[in-house]
This record gives sequence, structure tokens and C-alpha cells, in this order.
Amino acid sequence: MNDSIYKRIEENPRFQELVAKRDRFAWILSAIMLGLYLAFILLIAFEPHLLGTPLSAGSSMTWGIPLGVGLILSAFVLTGIYVKRANGEFDRLNQAVLEEVQP
Repeated sequence: MNDSIYKRIEENPRFQELVAKRDRFAWILSAIMLGLYLAFILLIAFEPHLLGTPLSAGSSMTWGIPLGVGLILSAFVLTGIYVKRANGEFDRLNQAVLEEVQP
């Protein structure tokens, strides 16, 4: 591609909408993940006995294991949410921009 196509893409209102939506969505998902990690770390720091409490009487598994696994799984879920939206709405906007700027 040449510079004029890049310039038309950057000036296209749909491209600017795409960038704004994608950035906002990525920041929201990042904030959610950061909040979950922060909550887990604060739980470790201020209530460590809670994470060491067995799930049930006589169980060797503590609450820390499912909470830690849940935290890791939440990263996969949030990634899946982003991919689903990226492959849908963001790809449609991207295709519309490319169709508008093609000579």
C-alpha cells in the first residue's frame, strides 16, 4: 500500500470509530483483570487464613486453590470475550473501512 491509502484510512471516520471502540473495550477488560488480580493479592495480604481454610471438613484442598484457578480461568474468559467481539464487530468495521478507501 502507498502513503495515500494509509492517510485515507487514518482520516476515515469509521477507522477512528474502530480504534476508539477497540481501545475502550481493551481498557475495560484490562481493568477487570487488574481488579481481579488486585483483589486476590489483597486477599492474600490481609486474609491469608481464609485462603488456607479447607473447602470442607477433612478436605486437603483449601479455598486458595479454586480461587487461584478461577483467577487464571477468568483471563481465558476475558480473552475469549475480546476475540468474539474482535471477530464480529471489529472485523466488520475494519472491512467497511477497507472498502471505503480502496481506489
